[in-house]
Amino acid sequence: MTYLDFQRISAINPRQFQQEKPYPWINPSGFLTTEGHEELLATLPDVSLFQRRFGVTRAHGQPSHDRFTLEYQNDLPLAPAWKAFITEIYGNEYQNFLHRLFKINSLELTLHWHYTPNGCSVSPHCDAKHKLGSHIFYLNTEQDWKEHWGGETVILDDEGKFSRKSAPTFEDFTEATTSKAIGNYSLLFARKGNSWHGVREIQCPTNYMRKVFIVVINRFTMFDRIQRVFGKSTKEY
Repeated sequence: MTYLDFQRISAINPRQFQQEKPYPWINPSGFLTTEGHEELLATLPDVSLFQRRFGVTRAHGQPSHDRFTLEYQNDLPLAPAWKAFITEIYGNEYQNFLHRLFKINSLELTLHWHYTPNGCSVSPHCDAKHKLGSHIFYLNTEQDWKEHWGGETVILDDEGKFSRKSAPTFEDFTEATTSKAIGNYSLLFARKGNSWHGVREIQCPTNYMRKVFIVVINRFTMFDRIQRVFGKSTKEY
Protein backbone atom coordinates (compact mmCIF):
# COMPACT_ATOMS: atom_id res chain seq x y z
CA MET A 1 0.00 0.00 0.00
CA THR A 2 1.10 3.56 -0.68
CA TYR A 3 -0.11 6.51 1.35
CA LEU A 4 0.86 9.58 -0.66
CA ASP A 5 -0.86 9.80 -4.06
CA PHE A 6 2.20 10.60 -6.14
CA GLN A 7 0.18 11.00 -9.33
CA ARG A 8 -1.90 13.70 -7.62
CA ILE A 9 1.26 15.29 -6.21
CA SER A 10 3.00 15.45 -9.58
CA ALA A 11 0.02 17.32 -11.06
CA ILE A 12 0.54 20.33 -8.75
CA ASN A 13 2.05 23.26 -10.65
CA PRO A 14 4.83 25.03 -8.68
CA ARG A 15 4.36 28.27 -10.67
CA GLN A 16 0.65 28.43 -9.86
CA PHE A 17 1.43 27.69 -6.22
CA GLN A 18 3.92 30.56 -6.02
CA GLN A 19 1.44 32.96 -7.65
CA GLU A 20 -1.40 32.35 -5.18
CA LYS A 21 -2.55 35.31 -3.06
CA PRO A 22 -2.10 36.61 -0.40
CA TYR A 23 0.83 34.16 -0.25
CA PRO A 24 1.50 30.73 -1.79
CA TRP A 25 -0.98 28.10 -0.62
CA ILE A 26 -3.03 25.16 -1.88
CA ASN A 27 -5.78 23.09 -0.27
CA PRO A 28 -5.93 19.92 -2.39
CA SER A 29 -8.12 16.89 -1.94
CA GLY A 30 -6.81 13.37 -2.45
CA PHE A 31 -3.20 14.03 -1.51
CA LEU A 32 -3.42 10.68 0.27
CA THR A 33 -4.65 7.53 -1.42
CA THR A 34 -8.14 6.49 -0.33
CA GLU A 35 -6.90 3.27 1.25
CA GLY A 36 -3.92 4.98 2.87
CA HIS A 37 -6.08 7.77 4.29
CA GLU A 38 -8.50 5.26 5.82
CA GLU A 39 -5.68 3.21 7.34
CA LEU A 40 -4.04 6.28 8.91
CA LEU A 41 -7.35 7.40 10.42
CA ALA A 42 -7.93 3.93 11.87
CA THR A 43 -4.52 3.86 13.57
CA LEU A 44 -4.05 7.38 14.91
CA PRO A 45 -1.66 7.83 17.85
CA ASP A 46 -3.46 7.78 21.19
CA VAL A 47 -3.69 11.07 23.04
CA SER A 48 -1.94 9.45 26.02
CA LEU A 49 1.33 9.84 24.04
CA PHE A 50 0.83 13.60 23.72
CA GLN A 51 2.04 16.51 25.84
CA ARG A 52 -0.35 19.15 27.13
CA ARG A 53 0.46 22.56 25.69
CA PHE A 54 -1.92 24.97 27.39
CA GLY A 55 -1.26 28.48 28.63
CA VAL A 56 2.14 28.67 26.93
CA THR A 57 3.35 32.25 26.49
CA ARG A 58 3.88 33.22 22.85
CA ALA A 59 5.98 36.01 21.41
CA HIS A 60 4.53 39.38 20.39
CA GLY A 61 1.58 39.24 22.82
CA GLN A 62 -0.30 36.54 20.90
CA PRO A 63 -2.67 34.30 22.92
CA SER A 64 -1.57 30.78 23.75
CA HIS A 65 -2.19 28.10 21.12
CA ASP A 66 -3.73 25.47 23.40
CA ARG A 67 -3.66 21.80 22.31
CA PHE A 68 -2.15 18.38 22.84
CA THR A 69 1.06 17.90 20.84
CA LEU A 70 3.19 14.95 19.81
CA GLU A 71 6.60 15.47 18.17
CA TYR A 72 7.75 12.68 15.89
CA GLN A 73 10.73 10.63 17.02
CA ASN A 74 12.04 7.38 15.61
CA ASP A 75 11.22 5.42 18.76
CA LEU A 76 7.56 6.42 19.03
CA PRO A 77 5.23 3.41 19.37
CA LEU A 78 3.37 4.09 16.12
CA ALA A 79 1.17 1.77 14.10
CA PRO A 80 2.83 0.21 11.01
CA ALA A 81 0.68 2.42 8.74
CA TRP A 82 2.06 5.59 10.26
CA LYS A 83 5.63 4.30 10.08
CA ALA A 84 5.16 3.50 6.40
CA PHE A 85 3.58 6.91 5.71
CA ILE A 86 6.41 8.75 7.44
CA THR A 87 8.91 6.72 5.41
CA GLU A 88 7.20 8.12 2.29
CA ILE A 89 7.35 11.65 3.75
CA TYR A 90 11.12 11.29 4.12
CA GLY A 91 11.44 9.61 0.73
CA ASN A 92 12.93 11.15 -2.39
CA GLU A 93 9.67 11.58 -4.30
CA TYR A 94 7.92 13.74 -1.71
CA GLN A 95 11.05 15.72 -0.88
CA ASN A 96 11.78 16.36 -4.57
CA PHE A 97 8.23 17.69 -4.84
CA LEU A 98 8.95 20.12 -1.98
CA HIS A 99 12.22 21.18 -3.61
CA ARG A 100 10.33 22.05 -6.82
CA LEU A 101 7.47 23.74 -5.00
CA PHE A 102 9.64 25.96 -2.79
CA LYS A 103 12.44 26.38 -5.33
CA ILE A 104 15.13 25.38 -2.87
CA ASN A 105 17.82 22.70 -2.91
CA SER A 106 18.20 22.03 0.81
CA LEU A 107 15.52 21.63 3.45
CA GLU A 108 14.82 19.78 6.69
CA LEU A 109 11.52 18.30 7.85
CA THR A 110 10.05 18.13 11.34
CA LEU A 111 6.79 16.29 12.02
CA HIS A 112 4.15 16.54 14.70
CA TRP A 113 0.51 15.84 15.53
CA HIS A 114 -1.90 18.32 17.14
CA TYR A 115 -5.16 17.31 18.84
CA THR A 116 -7.25 20.34 19.82
CA PRO A 117 -10.23 20.12 22.20
CA ASN A 118 -13.31 22.30 22.60
CA GLY A 119 -12.81 25.97 23.36
CA CYS A 120 -9.25 26.20 21.99
CA SER A 121 -8.00 28.22 19.04
CA VAL A 122 -4.90 29.22 17.09
CA SER A 123 -4.65 33.01 17.05
CA PRO A 124 -3.53 34.77 13.84
CA HIS A 125 0.22 34.53 13.44
CA CYS A 126 3.09 34.22 10.96
CA ASP A 127 5.45 31.30 11.42
CA ALA A 128 9.07 31.62 12.50
CA LYS A 129 11.67 32.71 9.95
CA HIS A 130 13.41 29.35 9.79
CA LYS A 131 10.29 27.77 8.27
CA LEU A 132 9.80 27.58 4.53
CA GLY A 133 6.25 26.37 4.97
CA SER A 134 3.94 23.73 6.40
CA HIS A 135 1.87 20.86 5.05
CA ILE A 136 -1.16 20.18 7.26
CA PHE A 137 -2.97 16.85 6.83
CA TYR A 138 -6.49 17.01 8.30
CA LEU A 139 -7.54 13.90 10.22
CA ASN A 140 -11.27 14.39 10.82
CA THR A 141 -14.06 12.99 8.65
CA GLU A 142 -17.80 13.48 8.30
CA GLN A 143 -18.24 10.44 10.56
CA ASP A 144 -16.51 12.09 13.55
CA TRP A 145 -16.72 15.84 12.88
CA LYS A 146 -19.35 18.45 12.04
CA GLU A 147 -18.52 21.44 9.89
CA HIS A 148 -20.06 23.92 12.33
CA TRP A 149 -17.61 22.75 15.02
CA GLY A 150 -14.84 24.59 13.13
CA GLY A 151 -11.24 23.45 12.89
CA GLU A 152 -10.47 24.88 9.46
CA THR A 153 -7.26 26.81 8.92
CA VAL A 154 -8.03 30.41 7.94
CA ILE A 155 -5.80 32.08 5.34
CA LEU A 156 -5.66 35.77 6.23
CA ASP A 157 -4.74 38.80 4.12
CA ASP A 158 -3.44 41.75 6.13
CA GLU A 159 -2.91 43.91 3.00
CA GLY A 160 0.49 44.82 4.43
CA LYS A 161 -0.93 46.41 7.58
CA PHE A 162 0.67 44.38 10.36
CA SER A 163 4.16 43.59 11.50
CA ARG A 164 4.61 39.85 11.99
CA LYS A 165 5.72 40.83 15.52
CA SER A 166 2.19 41.84 16.46
CA ALA A 167 -1.01 40.23 17.72
CA PRO A 168 -4.00 41.09 15.51
CA THR A 169 -7.32 39.32 15.96
CA PHE A 170 -9.34 37.61 13.25
CA GLU A 171 -11.61 40.66 13.11
CA ASP A 172 -8.66 42.88 12.18
CA PHE A 173 -8.31 41.24 8.75
CA THR A 174 -10.44 42.36 5.83
CA GLU A 175 -9.94 39.17 3.78
CA ALA A 176 -10.15 35.61 5.13
CA THR A 177 -10.32 32.32 3.22
CA THR A 178 -11.31 29.16 5.06
CA SER A 179 -9.70 25.86 4.11
CA LYS A 180 -11.58 22.60 3.61
CA ALA A 181 -10.64 20.42 6.56
CA ILE A 182 -13.02 17.44 6.68
CA GLY A 183 -12.09 14.30 4.79
CA ASN A 184 -9.04 13.69 2.62
CA TYR A 185 -7.85 17.29 2.45
CA SER A 186 -4.55 18.92 3.26
CA LEU A 187 -3.24 22.48 3.30
CA LEU A 188 0.23 23.37 2.09
CA PHE A 189 1.48 26.94 2.36
CA ALA A 190 4.71 28.90 2.16
CA ARG A 191 5.98 30.99 5.03
CA LYS A 192 6.32 34.62 4.00
CA GLY A 193 6.44 37.88 5.95
CA ASN A 194 2.66 38.17 5.47
CA SER A 195 1.65 34.52 5.83
CA TRP A 196 -0.98 35.16 8.48
CA HIS A 197 -3.14 32.19 9.38
CA GLY A 198 -4.98 30.72 12.34
CA VAL A 199 -7.84 28.52 13.56
CA ARG A 200 -10.94 30.03 15.11
CA GLU A 201 -12.15 28.72 18.46
CA ILE A 202 -13.24 25.09 18.29
CA GLN A 203 -16.89 24.48 19.23
CA CYS A 204 -17.22 20.70 19.56
CA PRO A 205 -18.49 18.26 22.22
CA THR A 206 -16.01 17.56 25.02
CA ASN A 207 -15.25 14.02 23.82
CA TYR A 208 -14.12 15.13 20.34
CA MET A 209 -10.96 16.85 19.10
CA ARG A 210 -9.65 18.50 15.95
CA LYS A 211 -6.79 16.30 14.71
CA VAL A 212 -4.01 17.17 12.28
CA PHE A 213 -0.60 15.87 11.25
CA ILE A 214 1.83 18.60 10.20
CA VAL A 215 4.97 18.41 8.08
CA VAL A 216 7.05 21.51 8.78
CA ILE A 217 9.45 22.41 5.97
CA ASN A 218 12.50 24.17 7.42
CA ARG A 219 15.39 25.99 5.83
CA PHE A 220 18.64 24.10 6.11
CA THR A 221 21.62 26.07 4.82
CA MET A 222 25.37 25.72 5.22
CA PHE A 223 25.10 28.26 8.05
CA ASP A 224 22.63 25.94 9.79
CA ARG A 225 25.05 23.05 9.41
CA ILE A 226 27.84 25.08 11.00
CA GLN A 227 25.56 26.13 13.86
CA ARG A 228 24.64 22.49 14.46
CA VAL A 229 28.27 21.37 14.52
CA PHE A 230 29.06 23.94 17.21
CA GLY A 231 25.89 23.16 19.17
CA LYS A 232 24.18 26.48 18.57
CA SER A 233 20.85 27.40 17.08
CA THR A 234 19.52 30.66 15.74
CA LYS A 235 16.01 29.37 15.16
CA GLU A 236 13.07 31.43 16.34
CA TYR A 237 10.01 29.53 17.54
